[in-house]
Amino acid sequence: MPDTDLCFLSAIDAADAIRRRTVSPIELTQAALERIDRLNPHYHAYLTVCHDKALAAAREAEEAFARGDSLGPLHGVPTSIKDLLYVKDVRATGGSLAFAEHVADRDTPLVSRLRQAGAIFLGKTNTPEFGVIPTTENRLGDACRNPWDVSRTTGGSSGGAGAAAAASLGHLHIGSDGGGSIRIPASLCGVFGIKPTNGRVPPYTREWGGFGGWPTLSQAGPLSRTVEDAALILDVIAGPEPGDPFALPAPEASFRPRPLERLNLRVAWSPDLGWARVDREVRDLCEAAARRFADLGCEVEEAAPEMDQGTILSAFAAIAGAEDAAAHSEVFERQPDLLAGYTRRFLEQGAKIPATQYIRATWQRAAVWRAYDEFLSRYDLLLTPALATTAFPIGQPPPAIDGTPVPAFAWTPFTMICNLTGQPAASVPCGFTAAGLPVGLHVIARAFRERTILEASRAYERARGELPRPPEPATKA
Repeated sequence: MPDTDLCFLSAIDAADAIRRRTVSPIELTQAALERIDRLNPHYHAYLTVCHDKALAAAREAEEAFARGDSLGPLHGVPTSIKDLLYVKDVRATGGSLAFAEHVADRDTPLVSRLRQAGAIFLGKTNTPEFGVIPTTENRLGDACRNPWDVSRTTGGSSGGAGAAAAASLGHLHIGSDGGGSIRIPASLCGVFGIKPTNGRVPPYTREWGGFGGWPTLSQAGPLSRTVEDAALILDVIAGPEPGDPFALPAPEASFRPRPLERLNLRVAWSPDLGWARVDREVRDLCEAAARRFADLGCEVEEAAPEMDQGTILSAFAAIAGAEDAAAHSEVFERQPDLLAGYTRRFLEQGAKIPATQYIRATWQRAAVWRAYDEFLSRYDLLLTPALATTAFPIGQPPPAIDGTPVPAFAWTPFTMICNLTGQPAASVPCGFTAAGLPVGLHVIARAFRERTILEASRAYERARGELPRPPEPATKA
């Protein structure tokens, strides 16, 4: 099989090919590294590429197979890790110039699970500093660029993982999501991404080996080209970690979706939740996708939870700001000049949030949780657009949406809700605009029901059909 074709295998097919001995972990890893070397200068998806370590691990994987060792589910599969999570003996920057030369002394627990499952680590993917904004720019180098149009953003904060998944720079990709940071780049880059239920996977805050600053909002999770590949990762990374007081019990069954041709679900569709501004073309593509669920056997009706935008925004801002200020106070006090302007502003504002405001925000958060949980007690899924727009030029968020002037970050009105409520949510690609930019459908379920999302997304994915690949750059970077 040509090396280029190896890069386009799904993770499940790659793992199967290794077991059937039609391809070796060394061949897969070499192909992935060669593709990264060729395309990463255009996309800046990776901050660090682990050539020697990846090839050494691939050789060990090949030797383990030859010895007849027991193989993990990801044995020999090339995988990337967002640079907010530690990989032992690999540079860990958190997207920050202050940590440009920092080398991790341990694995984040989630990374340990991937390693035990046999994954080959290709490198660390790009992120904004400490993951605090929903686009991927930092002071370490050029902005992360969207494979569908390199002048446009990937979103963030898992923008490097989104770009790597879209451009087939590896087979599996780990991101993290504190306010939509998996689902935003998944939507803008045309791949699948899921935020698990809060507590489903191990944390990646400083004490656990990472730069995560929003411990009550954030979850790590997968971005991948297919729904089944994302489920494969969840099977490996889900489950409690000893010492984590917020961990959920181990899943009772695999997350792998059954190959359902028809669904029997009650589905709510809302184009705007009653208050968001959404680009007309995005809205139309998402509505067509939502209506497609009726063809899959679902009962689909337009409905939305009763919750105003102000409560959601004020609760999120106070919780995220205070938690991030606490997490990164040391570097803010010691090396403020090395931090990006957006980081300094965010940490300064967060440090001013009093404990009383933070506690009131947790009460608001509980009100949002109750509203969404009650709503989803009547529906199996809530569908919305993942975002209000498609990928915009880097550094130029839209000043208006659907003809109406909007404030900053109004292009991402939907995703942070599920970080407040802790519900699982995913973005599944649902089409392209006339300009050729991908659009994602937001798929939300009640807590603990990732498998419902995965089965519904897989059924939709099959009905939608295979998507085109991004065009490859024609000239050298």
